[in-house]
Amino acid sequence: MSETATARRRAPRGRGAELREEVLRAAMDLLTETGSVDAVSVRAVAQRVGVSAPAIYLHFADKQALIDAVCGEVFDVLHQRLRAAADKAPDPFSALRAQGVAYVQFARENPEHYRVVMMLAHEPAPESVDRIVAGGAFGFLVETVQQCIDAGVLEGEPVELALGLWAAAHGIAALLVAKPYFPWPDVDGVVDRTICMAGIGLAAATRLDLDLPLPELTARLDSLRP
Repeated sequence: MSETATARRRAPRGRGAELREEVLRAAMDLLTETGSVDAVSVRAVAQRVGVSAPAIYLHFADKQALIDAVCGEVFDVLHQRLRAAADKAPDPFSALRAQGVAYVQFARENPEHYRVVMMLAHEPAPESVDRIVAGGAFGFLVETVQQCIDAGVLEGEPVELALGLWAAAHGIAALLVAKPYFPWPDVDGVVDRTICMAGIGLAAATRLDLDLPLPELTARLDSLRP
């Protein structure tokens, strides 16, 4: 069947946003089913939605813009989850812990979406990278790190510290998504301890000389015991 034959009528005025959402859902479904960005084309998305390819281009300049928009949608949902978790925390450092746990929980609840956005090879457009760094979930993490710096619990450059925390959360999230059948002893406990180790370790690392001789470093760490 030709593309023209499968195309539906032009969306009525005011229905453009609805079509855009359908296109995004179709693109995400294709990404999830195929596990490959290369397998997703504007033509394939158009056929799934039931429109012509030119109708897709009314909303997205090209395939790159479409894939970036799909990733942006997932980041937006993740951002909402992190904010909801942080809002319940009594202080900024507790908020970091809550965000880390919520991040991993999001990956566990949405493994296919997480794999597509975080684990597939995909080079976003520069403006999309700027959007991720400046706002959304990562931007909120940087804000919380800055609050911890202001409170005196962390020291250093906020973006660099946030990247370290993100790396820790992504590490355990990716392992849980990629190896769901590994005999994890207590998933919730492993996640919480990993996030706590990242936060406490970061706080300690910004205060300790990590090049100290081992006995002196051990003594410094022992002094932190309650």
